[in-house]
Amino acid sequence: MTEVELRGWGPGDVEVVIDAFGAPDMAEQAARPIDTPRAALEWMGMWGFRDDAQAFAVVVGGQVVGNVAVSDIDSHDTGWVSYWTVSHARGRGVAVAAVTKLADWAFRERGLFRLELGHRTSNRASCAVATRAGFLTEGVERAKLSHGGVRYDVERHARLATD
Repeated sequence: MTEVELRGWGPGDVEVVIDAFGAPDMAEQAARPIDTPRAALEWMGMWGFRDDAQAFAVVVGGQVVGNVAVSDIDSHDTGWVSYWTVSHARGRGVAVAAVTKLADWAFRERGLFRLELGHRTSNRASCAVATRAGFLTEGVERAKLSHGGVRYDVERHARLATD
């Protein structure tokens, strides 16, 4: 498995965030465009002011190549996992290593019991990341997401601290 480091986001990461969200497949993942230094800093800062979330920059060989996060942590010790990598880091096991490391951190440091994630059913790469990181498939949520007026089914996965 690829060796990754997880660390907090910082002002020196602005260009990575802008470049990542400038990719066509990433642009729709944010609530609003992240195409300026201010927008990138706001995106990074959003993670720092939440009690129910933690995001980490994914670093490989000294370069930031992605993000992993757990959010919406609730009173049932459940959190929602999200992840992305820049295009040149894909297909190398980076996301799997980062999600695995995040899950270990969430169970150990945050005391969570259940982690959930979801992906569009058409996103085979994200499904592979989830399953290789130990997240079991739990089912399909029909027409859960809407992007550009199109509804998408989402496959839900979960991993328990006892898995």
